[in-house]
Amino acid sequence: SAARRISRLAVGDTQMKPADEQFQPLRDPPSSFRRGQRNERVSPDLPFDSRGGLSFPYYFPLDAEYVIRIKLPANFTLGLENPPNYELRLPVKAGLRTVGVTFLRESAKVEAEAPPNRAAAPAVTGPPPPDPPPAQMDLRLDGARLKLFEVPRRGGGNNPDVGTVIIGGPYNVAGRGETPSRARIFVSRPTTPRDEEPAARTILSTLTRRAFRRPVTGADIQPLLAFYWRGRAERDFDHGIEKALTALLMSPDFLFRVEPDPPGAPPGTVYRLGDHELASRLSFFLWSSIPDDELLQLADRGKLQDPAVLARQVRRMLDDSRSQALVSNFVGQWLQLRNLATVKPDPETFSEFDESLRRSFQQETEMFFESILREDRSVLDLVDTNYTYLNQRLAEHYGAPKIYGSQFRRVAVTDPNRGGLLGQGSILTVTSYPNRTSVVQRGRWIMDNLLGTPPPPPPAVVPELMPHGQDGKLLTMRQQMEQHRVNPTCSACHSRMDPIGFALENYDAIGKWRAQDAGSLIDATGKLPDGTQFEGPAGLKKLLLSRYREDFASTVTEKLLTYALGRGLEYYDKPAVRAIAKKAAGNDYRMSALITAIVESTPFQMRRTPEP
Repeated sequence: SAARRISRLAVGDTQMKPADEQFQPLRDPPSSFRRGQRNERVSPDLPFDSRGGLSFPYYFPLDAEYVIRIKLPANFTLGLENPPNYELRLPVKAGLRTVGVTFLRESAKVEAEAPPNRAAAPAVTGPPPPDPPPAQMDLRLDGARLKLFEVPRRGGGNNPDVGTVIIGGPYNVAGRGETPSRARIFVSRPTTPRDEEPAARTILSTLTRRAFRRPVTGADIQPLLAFYWRGRAERDFDHGIEKALTALLMSPDFLFRVEPDPPGAPPGTVYRLGDHELASRLSFFLWSSIPDDELLQLADRGKLQDPAVLARQVRRMLDDSRSQALVSNFVGQWLQLRNLATVKPDPETFSEFDESLRRSFQQETEMFFESILREDRSVLDLVDTNYTYLNQRLAEHYGAPKIYGSQFRRVAVTDPNRGGLLGQGSILTVTSYPNRTSVVQRGRWIMDNLLGTPPPPPPAVVPELMPHGQDGKLLTMRQQMEQHRVNPTCSACHSRMDPIGFALENYDAIGKWRAQDAGSLIDATGKLPDGTQFEGPAGLKKLLLSRYREDFASTVTEKLLTYALGRGLEYYDKPAVRAIAKKAAGNDYRMSALITAIVESTPFQMRRTPEP
């Protein structure tokens, strides 16, 4: 199903039926609307002076007509002296023509005042779009390549929001058009019927080499040509290529990273990967995608076995924008940042939490990690550094003054408790319960993700925390945990986790600084079983960078190697982890040194044939 859909979009299916696709802005809890938190720019794609609205990319698959319907809240102009204007922006040179509204010169910007007098779309042949409800603006577009449009809102009043944007089409199809995907696919064009098979063979050979990440043979192409001829008999040359592309996207050589063992190699044989297999490993590690032409060409010539060439490719790929995939995917897995999308802090306890804050949490951590990567800083800076990335929403949450606007910018950190990962709301939120902090979850998260020493699983039956003492007085989290540790079964693990978690108790369940818990001053001191004492986030970070410096660097190495290999590490990988960390230590654990050492390591470059 996915292969068919992708092939139709990439090639362009002139028999595509019109359909509607809806887009809605993220919704915040009602409490955030009452506080007016939506009175802001909601996306960096939107103009600086806008408030609310939404922005999204959309791929127009054909040269045809499309209808955009912008649904607004019912009766939204009631009680407003100056009803707000809505604005729709299209990319310059998007190849689009609008009908029914004013088109403004080179700016590719369409402005339309809100109803009651909406712009009417012209009549069309074929299935008409549904009759729109009253509070709505209609635009008809004739074109194929709109990448992004925005519906910001300007003006004062009650600040009503956009309800839904619906794109319908295609209508009155004029052709497949010339899209970037078609330009990449159709590297050859037949001029006569006799030229069709050679052109199809050239196209499929080019696509298959990219898809299979290796040189291709006639045995690879022949089955695809059979699919091509089947589609060609149904319709035209392009349709035949579409059918062959569908088959290509279903091939095991595309869906799996095939690393064939040497012919006749006995079980347990250790051997070095071929250049093409190494190119795939490198590309999926750094880009989460297939190798580009430069990497494949080097693999064709057997150059990737040269350490100097390999190191230059690592540097080139890290400098490429596609390495953003390493940031989002690795950070999402290692730091459990993916869980941020599903956490639901209790709206009664944390009424200030909304979608804007959730997105800001994630962007801060991703931009922070990306700065460590792009500036080739030491991974130790992840624990503590003197800067972060904030916008106004996040700065207000942290109590940082004089930061305005929804755009993120680099900000100097003077508070010793905020620098590094442990002071970021994303980490503090995913390690908390919906209605309170969790000393255990935060301590366990640090032991597992930063120190590489996860505690054993909890026993089958764990007694619940008692929020009140025997006198009925509300207990602080420390008092509840101290009461919990009286149980000998619980004490063994909690004596290691809890002191670490207590150091972060000044942060509430969504990362906001506080001085009190349950009406009492927070005691953020910790004491490890060996007697080592520390206090607060600043003391914990100091401890991590002094006593546990090598443990942290080794843990980052393990997590990054796991991500690079796509498998869990085994006991026999430990020497490789130590060797990688030792090599990176000579360059102060800089990101480039760590990644290059992983790429040069035995687990990354070698395989073992299966044992009996």
